[in-house]
Amino acid sequence: MPLRVDAERMRADFEALSSFGATPDGGVARTTFSEPHLAVRAWFLERGRESGLETHVDSAANHSVVLPASEPGARTLMLGSHLDSVRRGGRYDGALGVLCALEVVRTVQDCGLGLPVALEAVDFTDEEGTLIGLLGSWAMAGILTKEILAAPRGGRDVLVSELDRMGLTEDGLIAARRAPETLAGYLELHIEQGPVLERAEVDIGVVTGIIGSASFSVVFSGEARHAGTTPMDARRDAALGAAAFVLGVRETVVTGFPGCVATVGNIETEPGSFNVVPGRASLRLECRSLDHDEQDALEDALTARARAEAERHGLEVTVERLGRWEPAPTDVAIQEAFERAAAALGLTSMRMPSGAGHDAQALAAITPAGMVFVPSEGGVSHDPSEHTRWEDCVNGANVLLNAAVELARASV
Repeated sequence: MPLRVDAERMRADFEALSSFGATPDGGVARTTFSEPHLAVRAWFLERGRESGLETHVDSAANHSVVLPASEPGARTLMLGSHLDSVRRGGRYDGALGVLCALEVVRTVQDCGLGLPVALEAVDFTDEEGTLIGLLGSWAMAGILTKEILAAPRGGRDVLVSELDRMGLTEDGLIAARRAPETLAGYLELHIEQGPVLERAEVDIGVVTGIIGSASFSVVFSGEARHAGTTPMDARRDAALGAAAFVLGVRETVVTGFPGCVATVGNIETEPGSFNVVPGRASLRLECRSLDHDEQDALEDALTARARAEAERHGLEVTVERLGRWEPAPTDVAIQEAFERAAAALGLTSMRMPSGAGHDAQALAAITPAGMVFVPSEGGVSHDPSEHTRWEDCVNGANVLLNAAVELARASV
C-alpha cells in the first residue's frame, strides 16, 4: 500500500503559513528578507524542531529541516522550493512545495522508516528575484559567481544593503556550494502555474525539463522631429520600428519555433510626447526554449528580425543580452518514480515541460533532479487569485512522498 501524508496536519500548516504576509485580497506579500518572509522562515524551522528534526541555515540563508539517515555519512536526498513571493503573489507558488517537502520528511519520521539517505526539506533564498533570482539554489549548486553578484537583477546597491542587513557576505554566498557527491538527488513539487493539467483533466504533471530563457534590451534609434511638420514619408520613427518588431517576434516564433515562446514585456519611447516623432524606442525581450540549440537559433532569429525591421524603417538598432538561463532536463529515473507513485495512488499523470524557472533548474547541474506539478485553477499564478484545490495539493504531496521513499531506498 502506498504511504500517505497527514492531510489534516498539512492543511493546518498551510493555513498558518499563508497568514505570513497575507494581503486583504487573499494573496501574500513576502518579498525576500521582508519582515513577513523572515517570520515565515522562522516558523518553518520551528515546525521542524517541534517534530524533533534537525534544522540549519547555510551561508546563503537557505533554511533546512533534516531527518538524518540510518547510517552516518550517508548522502542527502533534498526536497524543497521557496517561501518568498512576488510583490502581489498567491498563497501556493513555492510555499506549497516547501510545505509538502516538510510533510514528507515528517511522515517518513512518523512511519519509522530507516532510509539509507538523509531527507532534507529546503526553503531556498530569493527564488523570485527580489535581489538576484534563484540566489539560494544557485549558491548551493556553485553557479553563483562574482560576475552575477556584480550585476544582480534587483540592483547592486540593493543587494549590498540587504546582505549587510542580514549579516550575509558575498564570499559566504559562494561558500554555500554543496559537494555533488554528498547528494542523492533533488525533488520539487510546484503548482503548474499554467492551464495544461486542468484542461487535460490530469492529476499530476511529471516535468521533463525546465525551459531555458534569455532576456535582451533592444533599442531602435531614429530622429526626433516635429509631429506636425514632418511628412510621414520623411520620418525615421523609432516607435514604428519597435511596433513592427513586436509583431515580428510573434510571427517568428509561431512560424519557425513551435513550442517556444517570446515576450516583449516593456516598451518606452523618447521623448515621449504626443507632438514629437519618437527618436528612440527601447524594449525588453525574453525568449524561452527547452532545447539548448533551439534556444540559440531562436535568439539569432529574433536578433535578425530586429535588424531587418530597423533597416526597413531607416533606423539603427542595438541588441544587448541581459541574461540567460540554460535549459535543464530532469532525470529520467525520477520522472519514472513519479509516474509509478501516481499510478499506485490511482492518479493520472502526464509528462510536460516547465515553462517557468524553478530551483530544480539550478540543482540539476550537480545532482539528479525532478519536479512534479499539481494543477492551477484557470492557470493563474503570481496573483492573489492563484488557487489549487486542496485535494490536488494532497495528491501531489503523496506522489512526492512515495517517489522520495522509492528513490531513497534505491540510492545505495
